[in-house]
Amino acid sequence: MLINLEKHPDIIRKNVERCREKGILLPTFREMINPSLVSDDIKSKLRNVGLWDVNPANLYRITWHNEPKEKGGLFAGVNFIEIPREITGTKARILALAGKFFPCGVHKVGATYACLAPALVTGNFDASSQQAVWPSTGNYCRGGAYNSALLGCDSIAILPEDMSQERFNWLKTVAGEIIATPGCESNVKEIFDKCHELDEQRGHHIVIFNQFEQFENYLWHYEVTGAAILEVLKGLGIKEENVRAYASSTGSGGTLAAGDHLKNVYPGIKIGAGEALQCPTLLRNGFGAHRIEGIGDKHVPWIHNVKNTDMVLSIDDQDCMDIYRLFNEEDGKEYLSSLGVGDQDIENLALFGISGIGNMLSAIKMAKFYEMEEDDVVFTILTDSSVMYTSRLKELEEQQGRFTKTEAAKVHAAALMHQGIDNALELGYYDRLRIHNLKYYTWVEQQGKTYEELNRQWYDRNYWKELPQLTEKIDALIDEFNAEIKK
Repeated sequence: MLINLEKHPDIIRKNVERCREKGILLPTFREMINPSLVSDDIKSKLRNVGLWDVNPANLYRITWHNEPKEKGGLFAGVNFIEIPREITGTKARILALAGKFFPCGVHKVGATYACLAPALVTGNFDASSQQAVWPSTGNYCRGGAYNSALLGCDSIAILPEDMSQERFNWLKTVAGEIIATPGCESNVKEIFDKCHELDEQRGHHIVIFNQFEQFENYLWHYEVTGAAILEVLKGLGIKEENVRAYASSTGSGGTLAAGDHLKNVYPGIKIGAGEALQCPTLLRNGFGAHRIEGIGDKHVPWIHNVKNTDMVLSIDDQDCMDIYRLFNEEDGKEYLSSLGVGDQDIENLALFGISGIGNMLSAIKMAKFYEMEEDDVVFTILTDSSVMYTSRLKELEEQQGRFTKTEAAKVHAAALMHQGIDNALELGYYDRLRIHNLKYYTWVEQQGKTYEELNRQWYDRNYWKELPQLTEKIDALIDEFNAEIKK
């Protein structure tokens, strides 16, 4: 089974007692997909809880449906925006889910919950005696440390030392321990090496939740993110033939799983995997360092369903940094306003983090590559928001000088209006196989996966279909666990 659901009754009893003492109940997948199912008692508690508060009631805000309020919000429609054509320069409509309105401001809080909750309810993690280890290139350890704090678990956050200062400052308030590994967001192997070191030193005292191999990460995005996108598309009345593409950075491979769900409903949709041009692993089997924080690279995640990926989009990190300035500097926003971008759309620019900008550029490339028309739709993801990276503005000013309206015009013209289809590759069968084969070097040679399972991922048609079948089983285990808490 791709997700370990073997039960350990003695540890389950300890986890139940701990949750009972702390007044913790766990949301199910069905409640994260449709929070109207959340009990009135939980909703009553949420009215007095801030969105970022370390309060176990916020577990029920792990959904795309939160009211965009700092405190007291309940649930509403899916948080999404349509990015205006004055910004995208495409005929096609580009829509994006907005991750800012999750607890702690990142959608990764969902993926980490999906990893931690099944381990709690099956007793594969002992909340009273073990530390939860969250290896990450940024947001995953943020979400993991936050969920650990909500559940009363001790945590270790691992992330590269070159990540934004905002991440480190906030982690100090919730994580039990913070480990900064050498390098930047593309230095994933160094993170894995630290995990092996911790495993050798601490053994059974820790449980490592590695997002790059945890199928719970895949499952959360397949079910919850996929359902949110479908809800938006159906609510807008988009015809099936106009649902053309889904774009997301490779990252851990989790968010791409929403595309797998979409392709089951819209068989003609194209799934695009974005990466940094400075580290073109999928495009050219390449390597390097880049500044699109949080998307990883230099390997293919174990949970990336490569056989279902249709395009690779390599995005220049300088474009992302320039657009981040355009969206956040006053002269940039004033320039966009002068082009006819409305006040609400200007306000929505705060919903873009750096990787969200990269995802938008991937969507733009796909729209242009396939020559999409006005009724066509590309969907993408804004994983966090601008608040995660404000220190970068000062750094960029020191490096590049003040951002003026002249600079704004240059960025808008070059990075947006003239974003081209260069460094974009439509994948054939053997292109996909080439990328899939890269998993061997990371996962079989370094991380202990088997050659047989690697081949199953490619040749077994039922391999990826097994995962959604586990959702009801996990929900049943959570229901059973909650019932024990209430006794």
